[in-house]
Amino acid sequence: MAGNSALIMTSGVFIIIFAGYFYFEKSSFGAKEIAVIATLSAFAAISRLPFAAIPNVQPTTFIVAISGLVFGPYSGFLVGSTTAFVSNIFLGQGPWTPWQMFSWGIVGAVSGLIGKKKGGISVLGFSLVCFIFGFMFDWIMNLWHVLGFVRPLNLQTVALAYLTGLTVDIMHACGNFVFSMVFFEKFQKVLLRSKKRLQVTYIKQ
Repeated sequence: MAGNSALIMTSGVFIIIFAGYFYFEKSSFGAKEIAVIATLSAFAAISRLPFAAIPNVQPTTFIVAISGLVFGPYSGFLVGSTTAFVSNIFLGQGPWTPWQMFSWGIVGAVSGLIGKKKGGISVLGFSLVCFIFGFMFDWIMNLWHVLGFVRPLNLQTVALAYLTGLTVDIMHACGNFVFSMVFFEKFQKVLLRSKKRLQVTYIKQ
């Protein structure tokens, strides 16, 4: 039963990722927009490496989130999912990679939806969102661990698995909050400037 659940949910993750990139292949994205997504993905991926020795503390989630906030849900999803794949080239690919692609993709997509709301969001507000993203990302990854490795699968073993990872979940959330409080305004200015240049380029064409 647990094996079937793991297979079904993993298949669902693959389908969502595949659909995202299939739409990208058919989309009307210009070369400059693709270059921005690729650059942000590479930067977010590289930002994982210096912090690899510190469990779950890295600026990657914040970078993915603010990319989605500025460029929208779909671009945010692409930045998040691509970041996971690229960074794992250096840190190690494995069965966890599609789940990380999905998790960071969701972070970027949700941030993009937040960015569509009128009035914007404050530094503190976005930092709190990034705090929540830390738990959201880790709890999705915990689900992969539970489905793949926890036996027998029942309420007690699932709760124990989530409680065991609570310390690193908190570290991830707090790290996101700090990175956002420190870097939000600087990153937002740079990304908004890049977005404006893209829009001007498309209007001229």
